Amino acid sequence: MKTTVEESTVLDAKVLELNMGPQHPSTHGVLRVKLKLDGERVLDAECIIGYLHRGVEKISENRSYIKCVPYYDRTDYIAAVSNVYGYLLGVEAMMQIEVPKRAQYIRIMMTEFSRISSHLLWLATHAIDIGAMTVFLYCFREREEILKLFEALFGARLTTHAFRVGGLWKDLPAGFEEAARKFIDEFPERVDEYEQLLTKNRIWMARTQGIGVISGKEAIEWGLTGPVLRGSGMKHDVRKDRPYGGYEEFDFDVPVGENGDTYDRYLVRLEEMHQSRRIIQQVLDRLPDGPVRGKAPKIVKPPVGEYYSGIDGPRGELGYYIVSDGSAQPFRVRIRPPTFISLQVLRRLVRGHLMADVIAIIGTLDIVLGEVDR
Repeated sequence: MKTTVEESTVLDAKVLELNMGPQHPSTHGVLRVKLKLDGERVLDAECIIGYLHRGVEKISENRSYIKCVPYYDRTDYIAAVSNVYGYLLGVEAMMQIEVPKRAQYIRIMMTEFSRISSHLLWLATHAIDIGAMTVFLYCFREREEILKLFEALFGARLTTHAFRVGGLWKDLPAGFEEAARKFIDEFPERVDEYEQLLTKNRIWMARTQGIGVISGKEAIEWGLTGPVLRGSGMKHDVRKDRPYGGYEEFDFDVPVGENGDTYDRYLVRLEEMHQSRRIIQQVLDRLPDGPVRGKAPKIVKPPVGEYYSGIDGPRGELGYYIVSDGSAQPFRVRIRPPTFISLQVLRRLVRGHLMADVIAIIGTLDIVLGEVDR
């Protein structure tokens, strides 16, 4: 007989309603998940968001095109470089500003470093959620080296304010290329260490295989993108399908999964780090000389119109819809954050699983609440 929420009981009591978060560390931020449980079995879940809302989109409509750039660092604060990149590509297209080739290459290199850094933090927290302490420490060891590169070029480690309209604010500092090469030469061995600890670990496999399964067709219907979509076998990557910023000049593969479960999404992100390293290697081998800042006006006033700029961020397609009325301030700015879209599927994924699996499924979506709430 099919069990309904109303009929279910726990020890002759009504169904237990439990709040997970918004202070729970395994919700990866201020996410509140209201669970309905029959014992440890999840009957239903409701996501309650908004605890970190700062009104970034409305603030942008009251700032100049240039002055609102730092606000996007604070949305996805784990991948600040990627966030700014997507917005500036939209502004540069509206203004028809040509970015120098050297600046394009450096931008790509730094956004791929940002992808690796983001995936390292994801793997560290995902692993410790499931009980793997060593991987947490290892991932932060590598991430620290990337943050040092960010600090050398941008002067900041987290909210980097990385790029400018027309390119970069300065060229690579002395010793940067050598430090970058040293990192990418050592990195494959580091990823192998993660795999030795996790990939064939029977506890890890038991906690991730068959958990949170979603098919490719259903993932598309939900609007999922990035590793969550690719883990379901759909080979979609904005860098390949709609190349931007010079990505068409680089050779890399798009990893996909087969089963659409938490384990496949883990494997996809591991391989993505290898592919990002491959892109960085090509950038360093072919980095051209020249300026790093194109001709851009001090006051940006795009022509009247609307534009959408989408990039493939670490968590999926990150899009910016910008409307210009011809003034120095955007008339409208709307962000398409990938994890806001991904979070809607949590309810669908956790039903029928155990409460402990909710932690694994939240982790595999790789949400950042600053991006979700904006």
